[in-house]
This record gives sequence, structure tokens and C-alpha cells, in this order.
Amino acid sequence: MATKKKTTTYDWLLIAVYFSLVVIGWLMVYASTYDETIPYAFLDYHTEMGRQTIWTFIALVTFMAVMVIEWNFWNTFAYPIYAVSLILLVLVLFLGSEIKGARSWFSLGPGSFQPSEIAKLGTCLAVASYLSFNKHDLKSNKVLMTVIAIFMAPFLLIMLQPDLGSGLVFFSFFILLYRRGLPGIYYVVVLSMIAIFILSFILGPYLVMIFTMLIMFGIFMYTYLPDIRGIGIIAGVCAMTYMAKLSNFEAGIWLTPLIANIVAVALLFIKKNFKVIAGIGGLATMGIAMSWLTKWAFDTFLKPHQQDRINAWLRPDLCDPRGSLYNIIQSKMAIGSGGLDGKGFLNGEMTKLNYVPEQSTDFIFSTIGEEQGFVGTLSVIVLFTILLVRSVMVAERARLEFFRNYAYGVAGIIFIHVFVNIGMTIGLMPVIGIPLPFISKGGSSLVSFTILVAIMIKMDASKNRN
Repeated sequence: MATKKKTTTYDWLLIAVYFSLVVIGWLMVYASTYDETIPYAFLDYHTEMGRQTIWTFIALVTFMAVMVIEWNFWNTFAYPIYAVSLILLVLVLFLGSEIKGARSWFSLGPGSFQPSEIAKLGTCLAVASYLSFNKHDLKSNKVLMTVIAIFMAPFLLIMLQPDLGSGLVFFSFFILLYRRGLPGIYYVVVLSMIAIFILSFILGPYLVMIFTMLIMFGIFMYTYLPDIRGIGIIAGVCAMTYMAKLSNFEAGIWLTPLIANIVAVALLFIKKNFKVIAGIGGLATMGIAMSWLTKWAFDTFLKPHQQDRINAWLRPDLCDPRGSLYNIIQSKMAIGSGGLDGKGFLNGEMTKLNYVPEQSTDFIFSTIGEEQGFVGTLSVIVLFTILLVRSVMVAERARLEFFRNYAYGVAGIIFIHVFVNIGMTIGLMPVIGIPLPFISKGGSSLVSFTILVAIMIKMDASKNRN
């Protein structure tokens, strides 16, 4: 009996979402750069919109070209593509053009090219390929260190430019590593460090130290007395610390939890519970030390404009509304002024008058908010959510490890871009300069994301589904 031949099956929903985002991006770049004196700017390559139109056409042609290339090409040439991307990152440090304090671009006549965008593709392919040949060895220190080195190499080169926004994206590969079985304790430690970093700026290292000692005492005491008595003692120590704060008894604020911890450690020592003492005590000490080191590093190493960016994010009350807070304030005002259904295409007053800096690139989401309102911004977020969900579905139904790893890598890259960019425009994330995929102006970014998604669609359609 003849075997039924499998036909190529494309994920048409994923394709439709891709084209929808590209079209929305083209329209929003047109709106954010619109000049009434040049109504057909999209046909003039001397204008920003004209160049964006050319890049959009190139991206669409590239998408079609990737659909023609066989999937195994990307697996075979994963390492060479990765190597080329590293070489470009090195060359741009010496031959690149400096724009806004970062040497991140190659000038190409009227346009420019950013090698960090190609590095995302090369790194994603290299990580996927390496992990596909080490399917069950992620718990091996050698394998883990190697895969981390693969995506940390471009990160370090990008930080030499310096370009924090582009560099941050490479940490998205930890999402793939978690799916591949990296123990969750690593993520708990990293998230705890991030929390301490943020709290150190919001509350100050002194209060972070007090809270850390109270939490440490709570764990110690509940380990010793895991019942209502232990909870009562913990509550009592917290109340005493709070009373010392109310009465302005400075010594009592830190002496109370310190003495309580000494007593708790002594009790656990008598019970010979050394693992709890070493584990919790060590982590708490590291947390307190990191809190104070964060403040010291902030004051010592960061330049004034870098300090302003962090303060604008975590301590806006210390910033000048006409200085480092200006971008965020204008962005929020533009998004809020759109209301439910927006002011209409090309009718955004703040957009027309260029009140929002970088409104066609990093802050293009504010243009969507003003002209299309809540409905428009929600629609864009829904499209990105569908894109991410479908990417995960592609990964889970993949029969080959390379496909699965690659799809999760793409999903992680897109997630970080969307989360940070949108969070940045509404003040939830620091302003670090990171484009919104397919929507922000920029040819390098558009073509790079097009290739990333097109390869995933092609792999999924190549008869390799479970």
C-alpha cells in the first residue's frame, strides 16, 4: 500500500500576524514622520518614510526568499552565520559610525546597518544547534557554561559599543534554558538580585538591610518553632522594629532584628541545623552586601545621564520633568490623550508637533496610543500575544530538537523586545533604547525580525511536526 505523501502545511495564522504587524508598523512610521508639505514622502527615498518603505519591501522579499530555502540550510550554517555576526560586532567598534554616544552602526550611503540585529539571528541559530547536539547534558557544567558563553560573547561586544538595550536582549536565551531543564533555583537567585537592586533605589540599602534581617529571622524562627508560637515571636520582633522606627530610636531599628537573629542562630546551632544557618545566612548576607554595593556602584561608576535614566525609572521625584523625565511624561500624555478609540490616523496633535522624542523608533507605541487609542494599543498587544503563543506552539509540536530550541529562542527575543519597549513608553521600564518588533522605524530591525520569524514558519511547515 502506497504511503500517503505529506504536504507542506504553513501556519497561516502566524503568517497573518506577521504581515499585520508589518503593515501596522509601516502606517505608524508614516504617521509619526508625517509632513503635510510632503504628502507622498513614502515614495521619496530621501525622506525617512521613503527609506522605511524600501526597507519594508526588502523585508517582504526576504520573507519570501526564506520560504524558498530548505530548513536544513539554517542548521548546517548556524555556526558560520554566528561567526560572521561576531566579526561584524568587532568591526563596528573600529569602523562604525557613532550615533548618540554609541558606535553601533555601519553607514551605508543614505542609510545605516546595525550588526547587533544580525547577531540575534546568528546567536539564536548557534544556541539552538549546540543544544540540539547536547540534548540531555544541560546539567553538565561544561555544556551549561558553553551555551552561556555563546550568547554572552555578542552581549559583551555590544556592551563595548555601548548599547545596553540591544545587549539586554541576549539574556532572553535563559527562557530557552529554563524550558530545557535549567534548575529553577538559578532564576530565583537572579530574580532576588533584581528585586534587591530595585528596592535598593526605592527604599535605600538601609531599609533593605532591615527587611532582609527580618525575613531571615522569620525563616530561622519558623524552622525552629514551626507552629503558632513561632509565628507569634516573628510578629513580635517585627512589631518591636516598627515601634523603634515610630519612636525614631535609630539603634533599635537595626539592633532588634540583629539580636533576634543571633538568638535564632544560637537555637538552631543547638539543634545542629547547620544547613539552614549556612544557606539562609549566606544568601541574606549576600543580599545585604549587594544592596550596599549597588548604591556605591551607582554613585561611583555611572555617568550622570545614566544615573538620570535609573532615577527616572525608580525615583522620578528626584528628576527634572524637563530633563530625564521628559520623554516618559510626553509618552504617557500622548498615550493617555488617545482615549478609547484615539484621535484618528494622522490626527495626533502631539505626534504632529514632535512632542515625544524618538516617536518613530523607541517611543512609537505612544503614536499608536494617541492616534488609535486604547483599542489600537490593545490590538497591537493582542497581535504580539498571538505571535508569542503560536511560537511556543510551534516549538512544542516540533519533532526535531533544533526546531524546538530555535522557536523558543525566537519567542524569548520577541518577548523581551515587546515587554521592555512597551514598558518603557509607560514608565514601567527604564529608557534604554530598544525597538518594538516590526513596528519601530529601522531597516536592520525589521529585516532581522522578518528572518527570525520566517525561518520558524518554514521549519514548522517542513513536515517536522509531531
